[in-house]
Amino acid sequence: MFVDNERLKSFLLDSGMVKPEVVDQEMKESQETGKRLGDILVEKKILDSNQVRQLYSYILGIPFVNLEKESIPKEILQIIPEPIAKKYKIVAFKKTNRELKVAMLNPEDIQTIDFIRKKTGLKISPCITTEEGIVNALKQYEQSLKAEFGDIIEKNSGAIAGKGDLEKAAQDLPVIRIVDTLLKHAILQEASDIHIEPDEKEVRVRYRIDGILHDAMSLPKVVIDGIVARIKILANLKLDEHRLPQDGRFKIDQEGHRVAFRVSILPVYSGEKVVMRLLDESSKGLTLEAMGLWGAPLEKVHQAIKRPNGMILVTGPTGSGKTTTLYTVMDILNTPQVNISTVEDPIEYKMFRINQTQVSPQIGLTFSQGLRALLRQDPDIIMVGEIRDNETMEMAIHAAMTGHLVLSTLHTNSAAGTIPRLLDMGAEPFLIASTVNVVMAQRLVRRLCPDCRQSFNLDKELLDSLQGQISVERVLDLARQNNILEKSLADSKDWSKINFYRPGGCSRCRNEGYKGRIGIFEVLEMSEVISEMVSKRATSDEIEEQAKKEGMMRMMEDGMIKAVQGITSIEEILRVTKD
Repeated sequence: MFVDNERLKSFLLDSGMVKPEVVDQEMKESQETGKRLGDILVEKKILDSNQVRQLYSYILGIPFVNLEKESIPKEILQIIPEPIAKKYKIVAFKKTNRELKVAMLNPEDIQTIDFIRKKTGLKISPCITTEEGIVNALKQYEQSLKAEFGDIIEKNSGAIAGKGDLEKAAQDLPVIRIVDTLLKHAILQEASDIHIEPDEKEVRVRYRIDGILHDAMSLPKVVIDGIVARIKILANLKLDEHRLPQDGRFKIDQEGHRVAFRVSILPVYSGEKVVMRLLDESSKGLTLEAMGLWGAPLEKVHQAIKRPNGMILVTGPTGSGKTTTLYTVMDILNTPQVNISTVEDPIEYKMFRINQTQVSPQIGLTFSQGLRALLRQDPDIIMVGEIRDNETMEMAIHAAMTGHLVLSTLHTNSAAGTIPRLLDMGAEPFLIASTVNVVMAQRLVRRLCPDCRQSFNLDKELLDSLQGQISVERVLDLARQNNILEKSLADSKDWSKINFYRPGGCSRCRNEGYKGRIGIFEVLEMSEVISEMVSKRATSDEIEEQAKKEGMMRMMEDGMIKAVQGITSIEEILRVTKD
């Protein structure tokens, strides 16, 4: 879509949307680089893409439509076949008599409009929309596809029964279609794991979505051998091994998404259970802010990772996002001037310019052996997937002492609980005090769906219940200091006037009330006072109390502030922070 720079400049100046000096400056850059003025304004976040497209709509006299949250009837959507919609970024969204309204990114693409007019025999009325609007509409093709494939299992399960040759069964079209459908649905529903669990009479398929397992479908028992064989072939595993666990991985490309599947096969009483972890390799790098860090804790982490040596530890239970946090920190540190090496089990994502080593205990390559080898590779920054034993812990501490920045994870419930855990492993207190820069504890909470969340106010009973678990006055103070609540509201300390939100349920969040996840954190900085306390073997409670005096925000407090902001619910905070 072409709107020349002069027309856009004159409209921006007339409307006052952008200051004249900014327009002149970006116009000059446009002339020097050959980029369009609108693209530069979006790149520099002076305007968002939605605003720019609405401007184009106004200047060209073509209607603008926002499809980001619209649900399009299936019969209208499919007037334009899915391959054409994806190729030309054009979707049908409304039909009246002989007129078809279509949304597209470039409404001046006359050739595509003419092609659709001839194919449908309808008058075509083009509208401008956003990239996000097109993506949302194209996803709805997939949802209708899901409905069409819903009966594959019933139609084909009979054809699979009685297959004795596993290799032949795995190559049969019905089995291939069943497995492809399971994988496609998981990607579509943004699942993080697929569980295929054989029972005496059936096979259960469950997807983990936003940290919670959901039943996806039940399959007849006769299909399990074929499905497991097909997955083994994809992951390059032994077809005839049924008594020992196996691990593998494979990748698929689906409409620009490169998704890696990490496969774990475990013998169980009724057959073989398969769990596949989905890793979207095409996803853009996360930032610490997008993960949920903010304010003073974010500053502490940034200061810690800028130091040339020391340890940064991330703690929390399995599935709390520790590895993702470490990958995000490595992404920030990943510049041509440093050598970053890792020892991991398993390697979750392949990262550019980072030397990643996979632990393999069966051949003697443990975390400690890998770390010992890494230290001879002239590293600046070392990431150890997990400190599991005394030897790994000692080597990590000595690496931090000898000029390396060491990143690692531990399994503890709180940031302060990390210190006693290291002491239990045999670390010397003065070494912990002198090497640990910062400890982050984290959990993942589900985000409330912004389209259907329901506001409510705390009653006295719920407030009294919270008072027993958290200092609500401290939460108000933190919210006021960070301008999250109006000063008058925070000072009044009247919780009944503060809006909280609970989950509703709509089609966009599959009636769950939640969509996506975000982290809640507590960041313990090793101050001089805390270093002295560690050297004297203080308890985790004493360390936590001192850290709170120094301004540390506890996980539950961070969660409550996110609840005040409407990002998550109080129920979610209590669910993930209970010990």
